[in-house]
Amino acid sequence: MDLRINSTQFPLTGTQVARRVTAPQEGVQEAGFSSAFKNALQSVSAAQDQASGLQREVQLENPNVSIEETMVAMQKAQIGFQATLHVRNRMVQAYTDIMNMQV
Repeated sequence: MDLRINSTQFPLTGTQVARRVTAPQEGVQEAGFSSAFKNALQSVSAAQDQASGLQREVQLENPNVSIEETMVAMQKAQIGFQATLHVRNRMVQAYTDIMNMQV
């Protein structure tokens, strides 16, 4: 999951934020929520796999893998997993709210 924040030198006004959010990004195809969520899950899974691989290499005492690099990869994977868990919980809550609405 890509959690990078693009910063600008100057603060954005409300209209600039709206334009930035609604404008299609270069090189990115228009995608729906399901494909965006699927891509996010795949990147979280890849981060977890990378962290597991680095852990294995540290345990095997590979001199090319540092403990610092491994710990950073583990924290990134954990943050990505927690973010995914929060999104899932919000989706379940929204579904429950919609199902409890009177028609």
